[in-house]
Amino acid sequence: MPQTPKSEGLQGAHALRHVFVYGTLRRGGRNDIARFRPEPFHVADGAIAGTLYDLDSYPGVVLGGKGRVVGEIYRIEPEVEAALDLLEEVADDGSGEYIKRHVTVAAGARQFECLVYEIHPSRIARRAVIRSGDWIAHAAAR
Repeated sequence: MPQTPKSEGLQGAHALRHVFVYGTLRRGGRNDIARFRPEPFHVADGAIAGTLYDLDSYPGVVLGGKGRVVGEIYRIEPEVEAALDLLEEVADDGSGEYIKRHVTVAAGARQFECLVYEIHPSRIARRAVIRSGDWIAHAAAR
């Protein structure tokens, strides 16, 4: 199913949301999302269409294309979303390290509308692609 990423808007800014995490925020990662409060609730594992890049100590995803990036889906409170925006250096004008997007994430037979943090295109020049689409496996193999 083709994905059309959308930039974050104000609509629904105070509702519970789902977030798709694919890098250091995954379970067991150095920024494991479980450390945030109120604690996020793991909903499912999933995958999105995208290309995963190695940025040394963390990854970045560019959405779309034929590649698959694996990760986890969590239900989060607005306070956690705000903390993630700070961690990912999201800027209102789109100039930050990451850009907050909305995507549909496949998790088995189910689909979830999720926030995902896409790396700013200027950050991936000369960076290696993680062909497996799995940051945790890639980082463990180093």
